[in-house]
Amino acid sequence: MDGAAVRESASSLPRDPGVYQFQQGETTLYVGKAVSLRERVRSYADPRSDRIRRMVRRADAIDYSVTDTETQALLLEANLIKRFQPRYNVRLKDDKSYPLVQLTDHEFPRIEITRDPDPQARAARGSDGPRVFGPFTKKTQVEVVVKALRETYGVRGCSDHKFANRDRPCLDYDIGLCTAPCTGEIGEDAYLADVESVVRFFEGETGVLADPLRREMEEAAQSQEFERAANLRDKLDAVEGFHGGAGEAVASQQDERAVDVLGVVLEGDDATVARLHSESGQLVERERHAVSIPNDSDGDTRSAAVVSAFVPQYYAERELPDALLLSERPDEQEVLDWLETEGVAVRVPGAGREATLVDLALKNARRGGGEPDALAGLRDALNLATIPRRIEGFDVSHAQGKSVVGSNVVFAGGTPEKADYRRKKLEDVNDDYANMYDLLRWRADRAVEGRDDRPDPDLLLIDGGEGQLDAAREALDDAGWEIPAIGLAKAEELVVTPDGTFDWSKDADHLHVLQRVRDEAHRFAVQYHQTIRDGVSTELDGVPGIGPQTRRKLLRRFGSVEGIRDASVAELREVEGVGEKTAETIGTQL
Repeated sequence: MDGAAVRESASSLPRDPGVYQFQQGETTLYVGKAVSLRERVRSYADPRSDRIRRMVRRADAIDYSVTDTETQALLLEANLIKRFQPRYNVRLKDDKSYPLVQLTDHEFPRIEITRDPDPQARAARGSDGPRVFGPFTKKTQVEVVVKALRETYGVRGCSDHKFANRDRPCLDYDIGLCTAPCTGEIGEDAYLADVESVVRFFEGETGVLADPLRREMEEAAQSQEFERAANLRDKLDAVEGFHGGAGEAVASQQDERAVDVLGVVLEGDDATVARLHSESGQLVERERHAVSIPNDSDGDTRSAAVVSAFVPQYYAERELPDALLLSERPDEQEVLDWLETEGVAVRVPGAGREATLVDLALKNARRGGGEPDALAGLRDALNLATIPRRIEGFDVSHAQGKSVVGSNVVFAGGTPEKADYRRKKLEDVNDDYANMYDLLRWRADRAVEGRDDRPDPDLLLIDGGEGQLDAAREALDDAGWEIPAIGLAKAEELVVTPDGTFDWSKDADHLHVLQRVRDEAHRFAVQYHQTIRDGVSTELDGVPGIGPQTRRKLLRRFGSVEGIRDASVAELREVEGVGEKTAETIGTQL
């Protein structure tokens, strides 16, 4: 795009706050925030640096999202930077993001909390399609508010599959979370009127939800239902504080219990941010984080700009401290305003104990890159293009082709991300290679089609050897998902790659990373398999004295019906709930 094209595109933008994206085809080159979208984008007609000038020349379109406030623009910018990893933004190399609330564009809209809204969605004002509100900083508060809205207005939260073809309302209707439009318990006009009440709340009309909650609380108190009244009071507090009506006072320094110290060191095309965390005056945590600086920047990126980018991205899903001690003050006023609103004191100390803490953070930052050494070693050993900060592990578990299940675990920065674990019930086939193909094809198809809300990993680890890896890679090729994949065989701990097999030292830290991922994938698969297996009928069902709980205990103790059959009466009696008569009956009837 040239200057004239930028001005033309800017002229059609609103003067509202929001976020803009410079696009090159489907690729996002740059994400920015603005108090006025039109004025901010127009400024790119005459860029102030060579780096931005190159970005504008490469762009062929400008996309945008309107937000209600400047703070929402700041948080949405952090979400989009994490999602698209644009090369011209300073970006933290992790995958946390802020929650949003989405009302879908179905005939009967669904309300949901999401971190990856429909790509066609825009903010509530001035657009058709799904309506998205946020981002918000406190996920627990969002969850409380959404549940309260559903209890008050009955907006559905179920999936399309669950909604379709029902002949009676589900449990949500029975417990007062939904008015059941799926079975005609409420008409379309009345349902959409309730949806509009929800929209009004998110647009700032707090009384739409606070007033009925307050009435219900007062009625509960008058009826001497004090526990229920207390619960409603807590819910009301969350609702009234949702739009900034509470909790904005900045804590005094003596009240600061949790303090984070951030030190920033620039290192060529990368930066390292060291974080020290103090609780009640005691250092309890130290960590380093890698931050990517655009690789064709002019070299004038300052530490203050890194701090401005790091803080909203890092605290996307983490508790904000009472105070931040910084080596550099953020150079964006929006970041400072947001922190002030959230009650976080920000200081750049020049002397005293706090300055000593900042110096310590800087020393930690200078120690090296922000990624664990083991992951850097893994990159080098496998000759990967980047450090595999996000690794997904896969395993399959079954009993001779019965109750076949697959596991998909996620490690980020060398530690498990259990919220991102997934599991899959597979077709009952006694073929490990076919099962692994099906599991990887399921994961790859969801990623390619945009149906998986998790970011793409840097590396896939298959529990198994050459055969399992070949099946996995075939699935990736068929789906068109280009992610590096390797295998780790249990027997000799050999690392299998498309380029060959490696027998690393058993003391190698990078091997230990793979072993942790592999073992966790195996554990998660076996756990799910036991759950599925215990839920199916077995020969034990016909044995007198064996109920569902005892059957589960027997299967967990001996592994299979064959194992139970081979056990002695004494061994059977060791299982809780199995007496001598039942043990003898098992021995004669199995």
